[in-house]
Amino acid sequence: MDKLTFGKGNAKLGENVFTFSIPAGWTCPGARDCLAKAARDTGKISDGPNVEFRCFSASMEARQPSVRLSRWRNFDLLRAAGTADAMSALILESLPSKATLVRIHVGGDFFSPAYFRAWVQVAESRPGVTFYAYTKSVAYLPERASLPSNLRIVVSDGTRFGTDKARALGYAVASVAFDLTGDLPIDHDDKHAIAADHDFALLIHGTQPRGSDAARALSAVKRSGFHGYGK
Repeated sequence: MDKLTFGKGNAKLGENVFTFSIPAGWTCPGARDCLAKAARDTGKISDGPNVEFRCFSASMEARQPSVRLSRWRNFDLLRAAGTADAMSALILESLPSKATLVRIHVGGDFFSPAYFRAWVQVAESRPGVTFYAYTKSVAYLPERASLPSNLRIVVSDGTRFGTDKARALGYAVASVAFDLTGDLPIDHDDKHAIAADHDFALLIHGTQPRGSDAARALSAVKRSGFHGYGK
């Protein structure tokens, strides 16, 4: 069986977390404010019609062909598996044996109800591993209380489905902050995402379209001393 590719850590998350990704934008049915896609063959990036800030993960795919290739390969394998049971079996077969903390989707999102159910089954099968994810795929979410305790889901603001339903279902919401003046705590290392029990913000980062409000905000944030999370 061909296995999925997992990554290990990055500048934001450190080296103690494994990561899993699929193509940004192409697998994000709920994306609106951050919607961007890097073309599979060329990496040319395109923004959605209502984009307010560009997805950092799509920008990464545009810059790094090896990242783009790996994520599309993962997506192809998942689509070929098809059913929730087959996808969960594939993920479990591919999951690193040393994993104790896994971030689902540095790039990408839950692209179908079956794919979301696959990760629920994975979490149920590996109770000693903590899995966490940001999502805009609100339409696929059950009540938060029904999820395995080791599967932590936070809803990202800016979804085309809105956040009212997510809050009614018990989920915390993460927003993107354009400056440091807001009331919400800023999550620099995903500790708030792993807790998944309160609202928080992520500071604008990545590569933003030239001349946009997001680009101006990013420049101001950098002048204040924040220079992003690296690779």
